[in-house]
Amino acid sequence: MQPLQFAEPASPPAEPLDIPRRSLAGATRRELASALAEIDVPEREIRMRAAQLWHWIYHRGASSFDPMLNVSKHLRARLGERFTLARPEVAAEQISRDGTRKWLIRLAPKDGESRGAEVECVYIPDVDRGTLCVSSQVGCTLTCSFCHTGTQKFVRNLTSQEIISQLIIAREQLGDFPCQAPPEGAPVLSDGSRLISNIVFMGMGEPLYNYESVREALAVMADGDGLSVSKRRITVSTAGVTPRMEELGRETGAMLAISLHAVRDELRDRLVPLNKKYPIKDLLQACRTYPGASNARRITFEYVMLKGINDSPAEARELVRLLKGVPAKINLIPFNPWPGAPYECSDWPTIERFSDIVFNAGYASPVRTPRGRDILAACGQLKSETEKLRARALLSVDP
Repeated sequence: MQPLQFAEPASPPAEPLDIPRRSLAGATRRELASALAEIDVPEREIRMRAAQLWHWIYHRGASSFDPMLNVSKHLRARLGERFTLARPEVAAEQISRDGTRKWLIRLAPKDGESRGAEVECVYIPDVDRGTLCVSSQVGCTLTCSFCHTGTQKFVRNLTSQEIISQLIIAREQLGDFPCQAPPEGAPVLSDGSRLISNIVFMGMGEPLYNYESVREALAVMADGDGLSVSKRRITVSTAGVTPRMEELGRETGAMLAISLHAVRDELRDRLVPLNKKYPIKDLLQACRTYPGASNARRITFEYVMLKGINDSPAEARELVRLLKGVPAKINLIPFNPWPGAPYECSDWPTIERFSDIVFNAGYASPVRTPRGRDILAACGQLKSETEKLRARALLSVDP
């Protein structure tokens, strides 16, 4: 007789693996719809529920699902189990004597990163407007010789969500969402309008080398049901990635700025090495055919004033000749020095003489007032704090 055999007791069901909650702050409409589908919201409801989330996230600036009282308690709980509305960390804030504010933003680590990358964005208040300068990459590939960011190693492109989060963070830090009390010391515009009225993609990185993410971010920023920044108040600056320029104008309607800085290929090759690939002739042809460019929607040409390098009257006259037929405004930018910079700023009489030549030829030629120089927040000075600290550490080591 065979001994009785007893089956091993069944193992208890495995505990479900913890799924890290991901943030929906900065998500596109498509991504919100996908998130709702993940938690089994019926397809017939997804469009309506996505619109509700959109309003709370981008119009009202909600930082959690709890305040969303027109969303059922059950759905809010399901959303909270799988998702958050967390923003990237504000690692540091600096406020200039002139009111400019710079935030060092630490992003969540991506695959292969031991710690989150860092970018800087800058808020520049004025009497009748407030401009937010956002970054599109961590570091930069262009190595423009007059630009501090260009000395930082390129790390990666930002996602559209990370780009949009810079605007969300800035609005939150300034108390610029409806029904949000501004923090003590926040600037106030004379007409009582929103503090952030303009966006410029002039921070870290070349926007057109991260075109898809920039395009998606622009769509969210300009959406009238959310962040609602007018397309005519969003400017994308490029060093001259000409194959993407037509696409930018046609698909986004954004204003265009060109980081020019020289009127001869020989010099621009040194200042803006990208010129070796896309020379001045090709760049200006792309400007002439930029969709939507007109006297009412002029292209801005940025020209940094470098002492004894590109600031002669002859170069001012050549600039006028080059831009003939292009609806243009020329921003003259006094060079903003940074530690170890190989250039000096042109003296004021030289800048004025250059500006007069351009103005007398019929072009607006404002001289941009440097803002935030004392906190390295001015044009061409952005560089993540991590990189600055590493550089200081290296300098402090005895040879």
